[in-house]
Amino acid sequence: MKKNIDLGIFVTRIAIGFPMLVYGISKLFYGIDFIKDMLIEKGLPSFIAYGVFLGEVVAPILIIIGFRTRLAGFVFAVNCLTAICLTQMSNAFKLNDYGGWALELLAIYMLIATGILFTGGGKIAVSVNNQWD
Repeated sequence: MKKNIDLGIFVTRIAIGFPMLVYGISKLFYGIDFIKDMLIEKGLPSFIAYGVFLGEVVAPILIIIGFRTRLAGFVFAVNCLTAICLTQMSNAFKLNDYGGWALELLAIYMLIATGILFTGGGKIAVSVNNQWD
């Protein structure tokens, strides 16, 4: 069987972009007040919470369609790191109820997004010629 790296990158883009987009759409419908409250609790300005829309709506859409994919991967990864720092740091050295790492999902999202930052979106993408693709 011949390798198809571009198809593999495309499938990976969908695999992380779509589920994160669902999180973002949920925040569009139900709001981000809980994020604002967490930021205020940590002494940070609440307007930073609006960045969640970049990280969970705009970046996943760009990753899925393959437009400025490397830049979107960076934004996506920073969004995941921020979520870990705000909500999950107490779980950094814990296991979940099934024996897996408690930070597993966010860590996988963050690491795959970081991989996309380095690989780009491949040839199956809306844009392939820009340095941020």
